[in-house]
Amino acid sequence: MNNKYLARFLNIVEKGGNALPHPATLFALFALLVVLLSGFLSLFDIHALHPRTGEMIEPVNLLSKHGIGRILEQMVTNFTGFAPLGTVLVAMLGIGIAESSGFIATVLRLLVTSAPKRLLTFVIVFSAILSNTASEVGYVLLVPLGAIIFLAVGRHPLAGMAAAFAGVSGGYSANLLLGTIDPLLAGLSEEAAHIIDPEYMVNPAANFYFMVVSTFFIAIAGTWVTEKIIVPRLGVYEGDEKPEELRKLNYYEKRGLKFSIVAGAALTAFILIGILPENGFLRGENGDVLHSPFLKGIVAIIFIAAAVLGVAYGIGAKTYKNDTDVMKGMGKAMETLGIYIVLTFFAAQFVAYFKWTNIGLIFAIESAHFIKSLELGSIPLMIAFIVLVGILNLFMGSASAKWAILAPAFIPMFMLLGYSPELVQNTYRIGDSVTNIISPMMSYFALIVAFFQRYDKGAGIGTIIATMLPYTIFFFIVWVLLLVAWLLLGWPVGPDSGLFYPAAA
Repeated sequence: MNNKYLARFLNIVEKGGNALPHPATLFALFALLVVLLSGFLSLFDIHALHPRTGEMIEPVNLLSKHGIGRILEQMVTNFTGFAPLGTVLVAMLGIGIAESSGFIATVLRLLVTSAPKRLLTFVIVFSAILSNTASEVGYVLLVPLGAIIFLAVGRHPLAGMAAAFAGVSGGYSANLLLGTIDPLLAGLSEEAAHIIDPEYMVNPAANFYFMVVSTFFIAIAGTWVTEKIIVPRLGVYEGDEKPEELRKLNYYEKRGLKFSIVAGAALTAFILIGILPENGFLRGENGDVLHSPFLKGIVAIIFIAAAVLGVAYGIGAKTYKNDTDVMKGMGKAMETLGIYIVLTFFAAQFVAYFKWTNIGLIFAIESAHFIKSLELGSIPLMIAFIVLVGILNLFMGSASAKWAILAPAFIPMFMLLGYSPELVQNTYRIGDSVTNIISPMMSYFALIVAFFQRYDKGAGIGTIIATMLPYTIFFFIVWVLLLVAWLLLGWPVGPDSGLFYPAAA
């Protein structure tokens, strides 16, 4: 890309992004806008025919006596009953134990330092993708570690850093494990699906099958881009930084891992005993797995697994001296969620008002009619949605904040067109991931710039975007091709998560 055009593009992105208020403020403004809009639309003869029930849907005025009363009476329950809130808090309690004990950091370092040199780039990208289960660890540990490792083996450190950043952030929607983002997005999707179907449930593992397969495709694509484009472009490193010796695991870290392996094996055996037999205690009625306590309680499983592994490691590595250390680890994880809780309060009000006013439902019905008249077909429709989300991601970095805004509008619309909330969420995650690495609005972007400047004093936003843009392009191509193949094959994107919703004729 021509430097002049790149600079112009960056200026537009930077100005547009800086002009946006804080996401929490944004939701507060959206909530107020919905209230005002409900009063305005109620003055006109606006309605839509519900395609499933045949009911006439009209705007509900929240500026009326009844509407204002409802806003005041249900403000607290809107917040406490907001599906993503509890799931994220519970999951993060477990992740906090695993992180504060040192378990996550040790596992990631072991994965990278023990890799054969010829597989080094792949292992860095692959490990970075896995690290986004607890994303802060990936950004803070693996991104700088990628540079240290590449420099230690005589390669350009920024290439290693780019590979790790591509995996952590660009591969955000791929993983072999479920993370805190999965129940969070599923909760938002479920809330949005209730606009059409009040009984609809979205499994936290809704995109798990697609995520697992994506992990290998994105890891391979990230490796190819690093070796064929990034490394040749950067050339030989001529900076002042000297190679650091990669510290191997010490006795206590190895001991901690042994303890966690034993504890993990015991927990795995317990789960298998509950899920494998036809009458297992973790199965549902009549031996059903898809609607079992295991899948419905996947957030609790994440918490328990992270807690068990973290505590076992902490005891073995002696990073935990007593139960107070464990509680402090959980408390530290909660400290990082202060802004999230504030954001959730306003997001919960916005989603509730959007649902109460019927604005979302009317928009969905009319949009569905319009899009159906275009006869685009599922593949062009999903690709267009990926592009839209990718562009929006340049101006608003938070995956959950964007989805809280988009889900109430797009999930009902796609449901009326016959596509499942799980497929729509899966498509959203692709668009959100591919431009993460070139979005100045991504919360860790400033940190990445600082990391780059350690090895290139003149590095800035343009440096990062110029380096990471090839990953965005190739991740987009790979993910779109994978999604197209998935749609053509008709595979579910996760457990009990088919591609289609039985829309009304």
